[in-house]
Amino acid sequence: MAHGCWSTPAGQETVLRLKTIHDAVAALITEHAPDAVALEESYVGADARIALSVGQARGAVLVASAVAGIECTEYAPAHVKQAVCGYGRAEKAQVQRMVKAILGLQALPTPNHASDALAVAICHALAPPLLKMVG
Repeated sequence: MAHGCWSTPAGQETVLRLKTIHDAVAALITEHAPDAVALEESYVGADARIALSVGQARGAVLVASAVAGIECTEYAPAHVKQAVCGYGRAEKAQVQRMVKAILGLQALPTPNHASDALAVAICHALAPPLLKMVG
């Protein structure tokens, strides 16, 4: 149906950046009326500040979903890669190519965040019903 990502100005206050994400997700939910929302679990790398920012953004998505009454499911990054590529340690470029092939897209989905989100959606669509209830 659609894919992409949102950008917020780096200098903007965190609360306004989170509101932008929340409002955009709420608008997508209104427009497309999904049955579910699927997220990739947070990856905590070397930079705790990035992990905190990503966690806050995920929180905005979770709140928008909860307000709309839509259940959320979360998947570990390795699980998403396994479902899409057949290998839980696949590189981002491999995930992009597989997402393109699975969805029959004309071009690689960009940026990487959009490709990652599509991979999570594919993972969710392929997940057994019992797994979808966990999250």
